[in-house]
Amino acid sequence: MIALVDCNNFYASCERVFRPDLENKPIVVLSNNDGCVIARSNEAKALGVPMGAPAFQYKQLFEQHAIHVFSSNYALYGDMSSRVMDTLATFCSDMEIYSIDEAFLDLSGMHYVDLGAHSLEMKRRVQKYTGIPISIGIGPGKALAKVANRIAKKYAQKTQGVYALDSPEKIKKALEWLPIEDVWGIGRKHAARLNSVGVKRAIDFVNLPDEWVKKQMAVVGLRLKKELQGTPVLDFEVASPKKMIATTRSFETMYTDFENLHERVSTFAVICAEKLRKQASVCNMLMVFVHTNSHRKDLPQYARSIVVPLPFSSDSNIELIRAAAKGLKLIYKPGLYYKKAGVIAMGIVPRNNVQYSMFDSPDPRHSVLMKMMDKINSQNGYPLVKHACQDSKRTWKMKQEKLSPKYTTKLSDILVVKC
Repeated sequence: MIALVDCNNFYASCERVFRPDLENKPIVVLSNNDGCVIARSNEAKALGVPMGAPAFQYKQLFEQHAIHVFSSNYALYGDMSSRVMDTLATFCSDMEIYSIDEAFLDLSGMHYVDLGAHSLEMKRRVQKYTGIPISIGIGPGKALAKVANRIAKKYAQKTQGVYALDSPEKIKKALEWLPIEDVWGIGRKHAARLNSVGVKRAIDFVNLPDEWVKKQMAVVGLRLKKELQGTPVLDFEVASPKKMIATTRSFETMYTDFENLHERVSTFAVICAEKLRKQASVCNMLMVFVHTNSHRKDLPQYARSIVVPLPFSSDSNIELIRAAAKGLKLIYKPGLYYKKAGVIAMGIVPRNNVQYSMFDSPDPRHSVLMKMMDKINSQNGYPLVKHACQDSKRTWKMKQEKLSPKYTTKLSDILVVKC
């Protein structure tokens, strides 16, 4: 059996852990630059706030219903996620972290364990250790565990947040209940295609002929059908290094001069280099792109990207800044109003698999310098040491007007209890 553990309204729950006064109050969390709603508490959902809602369009609704609005606090969410996952890891030996708030647990070896009681204890301990509420769905495979989790969350009062599809009767009933568009792995296009042939519920999908499913949805669709029928075919995945690493941002204002764009692109290149080093990889090329503001139809429009090959594979800030600056010079046009830019590291390979030539090889001093920079910046929790081409005062940063404290990762933000 497989368990899917899902943190309930994770971002909102993280904010509530340190603000118990927000219990049962509506909460929304906004995306980068406070743009759109990316997380909602149940109370906010009930008030009609949709996912992806532009914050400026719903400002009046937020004020009318006293909805508490937060900027994305990824330092807090990432740390709280690690605490949840560390707690879950004590309950089984094989776990796949699926996302920041979801994990699959392999319970197949627990033949003599009451999985219901085991899951309730898991739920209780995560709540006690982290303050984060979770829902647990159990099924023969990943897809049915997803279905069970949806039921556990939908009928939380009846299920206590834990539900197991542990019999053919339960599986059949669940598939008859679940709309096809809510099946894990069924996107909008597949849902529309299936609806056109009369498939409205998950049970209709599993009753389709294998030949039709394979022809219309390829092998992936056939695997999903087998999973929903109770035959596990989706293995646990081991985290692998990323094949592309992107750092892109929309600016808080429009830039026209090269200097501001150069500072932003250089900083994005540094972030890409840091991510490369974290996964012990190097890249062979960089893509650099710039966009004007597509919403300002009164201004000239321009979007351009360019791929810059590196002279040798590298994870050095210095080399990636140099390549990013070269690319920006080639695509920059003066007089335009730029709203977005980005850097994408491509051609990524493991650092230990690279063989350099006699004439094109990295400067060994870079490696020592990068290690020291990473160490100092990690200890301080923010980029204290920067390159000269970066903004030392961090003037250009994301708009985060509703940012909560970094309660667990920044010493000055630790809660002070007066008693």
